[in-house]
Amino acid sequence: MPESWKPGTGQRIERLYAWIATEADGGEGICGALFGLLQMPLIGADRERVESFRGYAEMIARERGCPVHLVEFRERVDHEPLALGQPTETRR
Repeated sequence: MPESWKPGTGQRIERLYAWIATEADGGEGICGALFGLLQMPLIGADRERVESFRGYAEMIARERGCPVHLVEFRERVDHEPLALGQPTETRR
């Protein structure tokens, strides 16, 4: 992990990187991989970390037979900040 992204450095997440698969019908989805018993999306806030998932993205492209791209999302819009210690309503 880059030195600037270590906990406690006050970094704000302004962009996300993700490996995206494109299906034959044009639909897209975020690629994911199993890490032990955990299914994890191939997404992160720093490109170096997401580049480390390249092997998994290449395997998905080969096995699924669809294009996989590294995509950068840049616009941040904050929705619904949650206050600590306060109950939230369950949406239905």
